[in-house]
Amino acid sequence: MNMTMSQVRDEIDLIDKELVLLLARRQKCIEKAALVKNDKNLIIDEERIEEVIRKVISFGMSYGLDKKIAEPLWRKLISLSINHEFEQLELIQNSSKI
Repeated sequence: MNMTMSQVRDEIDLIDKELVLLLARRQKCIEKAALVKNDKNLIIDEERIEEVIRKVISFGMSYGLDKKIAEPLWRKLISLSINHEFEQLELIQNSSKI
């Protein structure tokens, strides 16, 4: 199959849009988790983090996603998600004080 660079870029742009939609859905789940947990001590769960990483690596490898991409990407995603969850929890707790 011969593709032009423009076609490759168009495909990447489409995938990026799909990823943004999925990441927005994931972020909403993180926000729900902050509401459910309602305790900053419950946000970081190392066991759950490692479980997620194992699942992502395994699932990714079954579809050809290199572990060298999947693992650091998800570790960063989890780190950013944890930070977002702390921010959301603070907003929730501050709004309940009003």
